[in-house]
Amino acid sequence: MRVKYFISFILLLLFSVTTFSQRKIDVLHYKFAIELNDSNDSIKGLATITFLVTEPTSSVSFDLADKGQKKKGMNIVSVDFPTRNALNPLVEHRNNKLLLTPYTGFKKGDTATVMINYEGIPSDGLIISKNQFGKRTFFGDNWPNRAHNWLPCVDDPADKASVEFIVTAPSHYQVISNGIQLEETNLPGNNKLTHWKEDVPLPTKVMVIGVADFAVQHAGFAGNCIPVSSWVYTENKKEGFYDYAIGKDILQWFINYIGPYAYPKLANVQSSTMFGGMENASAIFYADNTVNGERTEERLFAHEIVHQWFGNMATEKSFAHFWLSEGFATYLTHVYLESKYGTDSLNNRMQEDREAVLSFVKYAKRPVVDSTSDYMKLLNANSYQKGSWVLHMLRRQLGDSVFHKSIRDYYAQYAGKNAETKDLQKVFEHNSGKKLENFFQQWLHTPVNPQLEISWKYLPGNQKIELTVKQLQDAAPFELPLELALDMGKPRPKFEKIYISKKTETFILNTGSGLINIKTDPNTSLLFEAKLIRQ
Repeated sequence: MRVKYFISFILLLLFSVTTFSQRKIDVLHYKFAIELNDSNDSIKGLATITFLVTEPTSSVSFDLADKGQKKKGMNIVSVDFPTRNALNPLVEHRNNKLLLTPYTGFKKGDTATVMINYEGIPSDGLIISKNQFGKRTFFGDNWPNRAHNWLPCVDDPADKASVEFIVTAPSHYQVISNGIQLEETNLPGNNKLTHWKEDVPLPTKVMVIGVADFAVQHAGFAGNCIPVSSWVYTENKKEGFYDYAIGKDILQWFINYIGPYAYPKLANVQSSTMFGGMENASAIFYADNTVNGERTEERLFAHEIVHQWFGNMATEKSFAHFWLSEGFATYLTHVYLESKYGTDSLNNRMQEDREAVLSFVKYAKRPVVDSTSDYMKLLNANSYQKGSWVLHMLRRQLGDSVFHKSIRDYYAQYAGKNAETKDLQKVFEHNSGKKLENFFQQWLHTPVNPQLEISWKYLPGNQKIELTVKQLQDAAPFELPLELALDMGKPRPKFEKIYISKKTETFILNTGSGLINIKTDPNTSLLFEAKLIRQ
C-alpha cells in the first residue's frame, strides 16, 4: 500500500513538472463561446486560444479543472489545432492541467491557435446561484486564480491577453462582460446570443461574464466619452440606479488624478459572488447588499474603480506583489475622499488603518511582499492597509508633488504591463532624487513594524528636555522621521521633528519652560506604535 501511494505521488509530480516546463507560450487572445441553461448547472464551452510560442516545445499546457472523481469539473470533448492541420492531438487532462501534444512541435516565434471543446459543472470560478430575490444568476468570480475552474487558460496575472465572450443563454437574461458589446441576437428555443469583446489585454483574474435579470441604465459619460452604466436587479432598480450613479463622477476624478482610462466603457454591476466588490475590467461587480437607496458605498466604488488602473492595467508580476494592487486601491480611495471631505477625514481613516495593521502583525508576522502560495491569505491588512500606509509615508516624506507625479509616471510606464515592487521604487527614486532602498526594505520586506518607547525629562534649568527613543521590535532598527507636538500651554503647539535610526537614541530639544505634554505624530504621518513616558 505504501509503495503504491508513493509511485502515484511520483507520477503526479512528474506530470506537474512536465506541464509547467512545457508552458512556453504567451497567450495573445481568448475567444470563449459559453452555453448556459436554466435546467441545470452544466455549461458547454468552446475556447479558441491564439498564442505565441516563446521557446521551442513539443507540447503546450493550459489550466483547466478536471473532473477526476468529483461530480464537478470539466471534461474535454475535442481539441483541434486548426492552423496546424493537427486534429486529435495527444490530450492529457489531470491535476487541473491540460497538456496538449500535436504531431508536430512548435518553434520559437510560432503563432498558433487551438480550439478546445469542453463541458461540465464549474466547481468554482463561475458562480451559479440565486440572488437575494431568489432569481438565478451566473457570475464570473475568477480572483485570484479561479478562472481555470470554467475556462481553459493560463491562469496567471503575468499573462495578459485580449478576450471575447459569446454567451448563449435563455432570452430573459441580460449579459454583461468586458469590453464592448458587438452583438445581441434572439435565437430559436427562447435563447439569446450576446457577444462582448475587449481588445485591451487583461489578466484572467478580471475576465468575466455576468448573467442575470438586470435592469440597465446609462449613467452618463466620463473622460473622453467613456459610457458609464448601472446594471442592477429589476426588483431594486429604483434604488440601484440612484446608488450606482455615483460611479460616473468617481471615474472622472480618477481620470483627472491618474491618467486616461484604458477601457471602452465602465459598467457597475450588482452581483452575487463571494466578494463585496470585484474590479473586473470595465465591468465591476458589487455585492447584492450594496443597493439600499442611500448611496452608502462611495468608498467601495472608489476602491474598485482605482483598480481599473492599478491591478487591471498596471498588474503585479506575481501575487507576492499584491500590495501594488490593493495598497494602491486603498490609499487612492483615501486621497479621493480627502479631496471631498478634507484632511481630517484622511487622518481619521489612516489612524483606523494603522490600528488594523498593528493588530494584524500581533498574530501574523509576515512581510507585505509575501511569497505565500495560499493567495486567499493575501486578503489581509498587510496588502490593503499597510500597503496604503507605505504610499502615505512616501507622500508625507517626499511631498505631494513628487508623490502625485510618481503615481502618474508609474501608471504611464506600466499600463498594459506587469510590475513588481522594485519597479515602483525606481520611479519614486527617479522623481525624488533620493535612494529609497532602505525605505522599501524596512516597510515592505520586514514582517514587523516600529515599536517605540519614548521617555523624556527636563534637564537642569528647565529650558531643555532629554528625550530617549528605544526601538523594541524584534528586528533591525528602522530609519524614520518622527514628528512631535510640544504642548506649551499655548493655543498652538510647538513642532519638532527627529530622525531615528538606532535601537536607542537620545535627543536634546530646546523647549523652554512650560512644557506640559508631548504628542507623537500629530499629523498622522507614520506607521508605528509607541509608549510615551515622562520621567
